[in-house]
Amino acid sequence: MNGDPSTPYSRDLGDELRQVRERFTTFRGRKIARMLGWDPGKVSNIEHGKVRATEIDIIQYLGRCGRPQTFIEDFLKRYRSAFDHYFVQVPTNLRTMSMAESAADKITTYDLTNIPGLLQSEEYARALYEARGVLTPDLIEAAIRFRMERQSIMRRHNRPACTFYVHEHALRLKVGSDEVMEDQLMRLLFHTHAIRIVPAASGPAGVLLAHYVLWEYEKRSDVAFTESDLAMVFVQDDIGVRRCKSIFARLDALALDEEQSRSMVADLASRSREDLSDRKLHLA
Repeated sequence: MNGDPSTPYSRDLGDELRQVRERFTTFRGRKIARMLGWDPGKVSNIEHGKVRATEIDIIQYLGRCGRPQTFIEDFLKRYRSAFDHYFVQVPTNLRTMSMAESAADKITTYDLTNIPGLLQSEEYARALYEARGVLTPDLIEAAIRFRMERQSIMRRHNRPACTFYVHEHALRLKVGSDEVMEDQLMRLLFHTHAIRIVPAASGPAGVLLAHYVLWEYEKRSDVAFTESDLAMVFVQDDIGVRRCKSIFARLDALALDEEQSRSMVADLASRSREDLSDRKLHLA
């Protein structure tokens, strides 16, 4: 544990305060600090989610920004859980997750049933959302756009170091058409981050109950994350994070190494291409 007590949600809400200030006033941080009788560092720390503001602080800050009482009450309701070390959000609220992910120095994930979101092609993502039938068509398009935008972190010069543990089942589960699957598998082959396949031969030991993510930071506390169609859960509690790290340590022992993993992906991609060619010849 380091000296930064912030959480993904406190940083999200702190940034929301900054956006409110910049949108509804012409005040810079130092000016609003003088108006409130605060040290400028207090405004910066609150807007970066590093300290818990009192309810009076929030009321004064948002009042100076001209926000109505209804907005202030709604924000206070959300802010009360900003520093919780276990925090749950609805799965359609993706801002907190995106901010936590984009700031990470290292990302480790596990997926049992599908290709990790950061590695999905647009066509694969669309087929996956449509098959699940949880979102309406307009929400599906919004979710796909957001997922593609998230992948920009993989193209940054200072991109995070990523390790993706993917169960063999996810590679063999057909999502969309044969063309979609072949393209997705080829996409994995040319990806530069570490892909570790958890083989079906590992048995129940390799079948975990959820999708897991670990975000690690140089100057912040690490965060574990899991999600389903019902909720997203952020964990910054020391015991919970250690448990997540132990899960990935077990996966490291079970999974194929990078070279073996790429060989498996290449073999499956080749078979997919051959099956597709055979079908086309048969149709001809």
